[in-house]
Amino acid sequence: MKEISCKLLVIGAGPGGYVCAIRAGQLGVDTVIVEAGKPGGTCLNVGCIPSKALIHAAEEFEKIAHMAGGKDALGIKVAAPTLDLARTVAWKDGIVSRLNIGVAGLLKKARVKTVQGWATFRDGKTVEVETETGTQVIRAETVVIATGSEPVELPFLPFGGPVISSTEALALGELPKKLAVVGGGYIGLELGMAFARMGSKVTVVEALPWVLAQYDAELTRPVLKRLGELGIEVMTGAKARGLSTKGDALLVETADGKNAKIAADKILVTVGRKPQTAGWGLEQIDLDMAGKFIRIDDQCRSSMRGIFAIGDVTGEPMLAHRAMAQGEMVAEIVAGHKRSWDKRAIPAICFTDPELVTAGMSPEEAKALAGEAKIGQFPFAANGRAMTKQGEDGFVRVVARADNHLVLGIQAVGRGVSELSAAFGLALEMGARLEDIAGTIHAHPTQGEGFQEAALKALGHALHV
Repeated sequence: MKEISCKLLVIGAGPGGYVCAIRAGQLGVDTVIVEAGKPGGTCLNVGCIPSKALIHAAEEFEKIAHMAGGKDALGIKVAAPTLDLARTVAWKDGIVSRLNIGVAGLLKKARVKTVQGWATFRDGKTVEVETETGTQVIRAETVVIATGSEPVELPFLPFGGPVISSTEALALGELPKKLAVVGGGYIGLELGMAFARMGSKVTVVEALPWVLAQYDAELTRPVLKRLGELGIEVMTGAKARGLSTKGDALLVETADGKNAKIAADKILVTVGRKPQTAGWGLEQIDLDMAGKFIRIDDQCRSSMRGIFAIGDVTGEPMLAHRAMAQGEMVAEIVAGHKRSWDKRAIPAICFTDPELVTAGMSPEEAKALAGEAKIGQFPFAANGRAMTKQGEDGFVRVVARADNHLVLGIQAVGRGVSELSAAFGLALEMGARLEDIAGTIHAHPTQGEGFQEAALKALGHALHV
């Protein structure tokens, strides 16, 4: 094959990689992107998008099942529903396919050349790509590593057979009657709750003393309550030990040191994700590492001149929107613009039932920084729109400095609060003070009013609570 030369080579077409390539193309940078799978990466194909589709389907099914039970407060009565999971998955796949085509179209529109195949480094300026038609050599002035991450596999519970990762969980053709989830983080609880809402008997096994350990107890309390309502058994302080001989149960060491068996058709392992650094020939180049991640500076430059790294391969938080922001920044740096990473906050969302949103500092972190903090919390039980959506369980919390009222962090838990994350992020990025939020007119009736009321509460004069 004829050798390709370009100014910018992006390895990986996930959220960070494709955004980087599109922005570079828009800026007139001669850009090539290499991807072994479909455009969109983990997030679009086997992560964020398909999981939210499954969660939505589970929510709709549970609503109808609740109505069929004759207990719906709205007075709606329907026949008992059935679920065709294969059809649900096909619907989810249709959404993913449309978005795949959309990303490919955007790359083409930005005049980015796409090469399908697996890339390995020859040196810091050259890669080989194994394509369907042979080996393609690409030389570039600048390279961006955007190879993403993959599920962590436990040596005593290797993926295969009844043991699945989130990837396989999102492609099941039949609903498991009994599902064991190893890991009580956001991925395990998002999917575990979705399957429970569709009718699976779910058991969560978490080695730590509590689930959703990255959030404070007050924030997770409504989620824990909902786990109980869904009949999900949560075993904390428990350690998965392996698969039973027959492959029909998970072996567990409980918190009190006893052995137990959890019957399961499928065992979903969600103990974290790790960066994809193997198989790319990184040993051929000299990059400093930060543990298992590629070390970068505030411009996403690696230790080797001309090589950038973005997204999950560079560390926490391993979030698609962080990767996108890094990708856009790097493209502009390559095009000659002056940019550096100066984000005040990266909102994080847990799509459990109810949802969790955090942006900026927690109350504890704010107190550690400022010594004293003003905290305002407004319950959705006092919010009209939340009531009309049957989503009164939850709250919005605003954390600010006590001396100048600068907002340092915002958290929320409740039905649909993921849509408030943009307002939270904007407030922090713009350096809002409590008075700015309190003085902004929030449309009525919306859940967003809870944000304004929380700021008012911190100032000492909430109106509706």
